Order: sequence, then C-alpha cells, then structure tokens
Amino acid sequence: MANEQIRRGQLEMIAAMLISGTIGWFVLMSGLPVIDVVFWRCAIGAVVLALVCARLGLFRKNILTKKNLLIAIAGGFAIVLNWLLLFSSYSHSSISIATMVYNTQPFMLLGLGALFLGEKITGEKLFWLGLSFVGMLAIVEAKSGGGEGYIVGILLALGAAFFYALAALAAKMLKGTPPHLIALIQVLTGTAMLAPLAHLSELPGSAAVWSNLLMLGGIHTGLMYVLLYGAIQKLPTHLTGALSFLYPVVAILVDRFALGHQLQPMQMAGSAVILLAAAGITLGWQPRRLLVRRRTA
Repeated sequence: MANEQIRRGQLEMIAAMLISGTIGWFVLMSGLPVIDVVFWRCAIGAVVLALVCARLGLFRKNILTKKNLLIAIAGGFAIVLNWLLLFSSYSHSSISIATMVYNTQPFMLLGLGALFLGEKITGEKLFWLGLSFVGMLAIVEAKSGGGEGYIVGILLALGAAFFYALAALAAKMLKGTPPHLIALIQVLTGTAMLAPLAHLSELPGSAAVWSNLLMLGGIHTGLMYVLLYGAIQKLPTHLTGALSFLYPVVAILVDRFALGHQLQPMQMAGSAVILLAAAGITLGWQPRRLLVRRRTA
C-alpha cells in the first residue's frame, strides 16, 4: 500500500511539473497585459479550487484562526507579486533564462528562514549559495545582445523568486492548515487585489485568448495545485525535491521548440550551475561527500 501511495505521488508530481513547465508559453500566447493574465488566472483558479475545497469538506467553522487567515492573505499578496514579476520577465529575457534565475528562490527562502524562523545556515548551505551566485554571474555576463532589457528580465525574475520565498515562508507558518484552502485564499486575494487594475471593461473577444486563460486558471492553477499538494502529502521530501527539477527542464524545452529560443553556451553553463546548487540545497547534498565519492569512483 505504501509503495502504491508513493507511485501515485510520483505520477502526480510529474504531472504537476509538466504543467508548470508550460505556463510561460500560455502566458505569452495569450497576448494580454500581465496584470490581466494574472487576474484571470486567479479568478478562474479560485472557482476550481473552491469546488475542490467544497468536495474535501474544507469549508468548516474554526478551521482557520484570524491570525492564520491574515498570514494566508499576506502569502497571497506575495504569490501574486511573484506571478506578476515572473510573467513580466518572460518578454524581457526568455522563458528559459527567467526560469533558471527564478530557481534561486531556495536561497531566498534560506535567508528568510534564518531571519524570521531562526533556522541555522550551515557551511554546506553557504557553499551551494556561493555556487548559485557563480551561475547567476555567468547568466548576467551572457547578455545575448539583449542589453538593458535582458538585465531587466533577470532582475524581474529575481524579484519573483524573492516574493515566492515570502509566500513559502507564509506557508511554513501555516503548518497544519489544509494546503488547498491556503491556495484558495491566495487566488481570492489575487482576484480582489488585481480587479481594480485589470482591463475588465475590455474583455478578450477571441476564443483562442479565452482558451489560454482557461488553461492558466483551470489547469495551471486549479489542477496543478491539486496534483502538487496531493504529491507532497504522499512523497518523502527528497523525492518531492528531486522531481521538482522537471519544471525548469520542461520550461527550457518549451522555450526551445515552441518559441525558438536557444541558450548560449555561457547561459547553459550558468543555468546548469544554478540547477546543481538548487538541487544541492533542496536535497541536502554535502559537497565533501560528493567529492569523496568522485575520488573513490
């Protein structure tokens, strides 16, 4: 039974990461301003997640304290700012570069955890942080003729990573709260937050645009959250962390074959270093042991 649970969790995690890796394509293909894309993602996602929460019986009294509700709302502000910045970065650099830079978020969370939760920063963690910084420098140096726009894209992706880390910090503080309910509060917060800014008087008139929005809200938000949280509940942490690296790989493949963007050698090297560092800190690899294994191999 345990093996069956793990197998199902692996399939759910793989599906969630495959969906996540294609989100950039749907954002760009919608052709809408980023604020409108994120608003509709939140609004449509809220409908799907509300149905899921109702099915799971999560609309019970006293399931959330006022304090936890406020923390979830704050996390919602952070996750929406994360989406706004990340989606904006796609058009300045590329989906591949934005995704690689965005994968520095484990290090943002490391700093926030030390600052607010008293978590210890070890020498191994500092090693992976330094390695990630080297990868970032390589990507920044490989400007690909993009000039200032390229740098802006990198800065936007870094900002997105920071706000994702804030949302993850809020989630850590909500331990024991049903994750689907947290996700619903987040997208409801985003809907209310962006409603005054979205161009609701000029609704999309194209069926193609609406299909992209329905995919972003229904599949990339509603279904993806259900799959992701289902997997997290079934899998050990190391498997969740390992499978999460399918997301940037899929994003690079989508960017290459659907949009024709190819990473330069320096960008590829920097991206590989960032992924290695992110894997190291996520999976708890110890650099000394890795070196010893290589020498004995």
